[in-house]
Amino acid sequence: MTTTPDMQVWIDGVGFIAPGMPDWPSAREVLAGRQPWVSAPSVLPPPLLLPPAERRRASRVIRVALALGQEAVTHAGANAADLATVFAASGADGHNCHALCEQLASDDRQISPTRFHNSVHNAAAGYWGIATHSMAPCQVICAGDGSFGAGLLDAVSQVVVDRRPVLLVVYDSEYPEPLHAKRPIPDAAGVALVLSPQPSGHSLANMSLRSANGLELAPWSEPGLESLHSQLPSMRALPLIQALACGRSGTVLTDYLPGFPLALDLQPC
Repeated sequence: MTTTPDMQVWIDGVGFIAPGMPDWPSAREVLAGRQPWVSAPSVLPPPLLLPPAERRRASRVIRVALALGQEAVTHAGANAADLATVFAASGADGHNCHALCEQLASDDRQISPTRFHNSVHNAAAGYWGIATHSMAPCQVICAGDGSFGAGLLDAVSQVVVDRRPVLLVVYDSEYPEPLHAKRPIPDAAGVALVLSPQPSGHSLANMSLRSANGLELAPWSEPGLESLHSQLPSMRALPLIQALACGRSGTVLTDYLPGFPLALDLQPC
C-alpha cells in the first residue's frame, strides 16, 4: 500500500469541542499529554455569528457546528465566506427530533415551522451560510459512525479537484430518552478542519489520504478518552487530532465504511 500523492492537502486550521475539552488549545494540551483529561459536559459558545433572533432559536447542533467552524477559520486566518464547506454528522438535532416525536404523539399535531426546518440534517450548514454570507459550494453528509471519514474523503477530494480551500465540520449531539437508549451519544462534540491545496504560514501539517483496505482498525486505547472515541462518531477524528497536537509524523487510521478504513499519512510543517 502506497501513499497517493494526488490526495494530498495541508491542514491550516482546527476547531475542536468535546467533553472536558472546550476548544482546540485545551484539546492540544490534553492530547499532547501536558494536561490531564477531566470529564466535564461540553461547553457550547453562543452563536455570535448569527443575528439575535436566530441566535435565540439556535439548537445545540447549530451551536456546536458554528463554534467549530468559526474556531477553525480563525485559526487558519481564512475568510469564512470564501470557503467551500462540507458538514458531516451521524444524525440531526436529537433534542428537536425528540420534541417533534412528542408533538406528533399528542392530540395537537400542529408542528412549528421553525422547529421543522431546524430538524433537517442540513440545518447547521444553512445557518453557517446565513451567518457568514457564504455563497460557496456546500455538501452535507451522513454516513453513520463513519461520518468523519466520509466527510474527510469528500473535503479532500474537493481540495484536490477544485484547487481551493475547504472547511470540514463534523459534529454530534445527544438524544434525550427514549431515543438515547437506541443511540447513546453522551454529549455534543465535533471537529473542524480547514484544508488547503498548498502550504501557508498557518499550515500545521501535510496530509495524504489513501485507502487502508485489508488493515485492521485497532481500538484507540488512550486511557480515559476511549469512551469519547467509541461513543461519539465525530471523535473518530481523535487519532488525527492527537497527532496534530503532538506534531507527530506517521500514519493514523480512521473509520469509513465497514471494512474500508482510511489511512492518513501526516508530516508536520
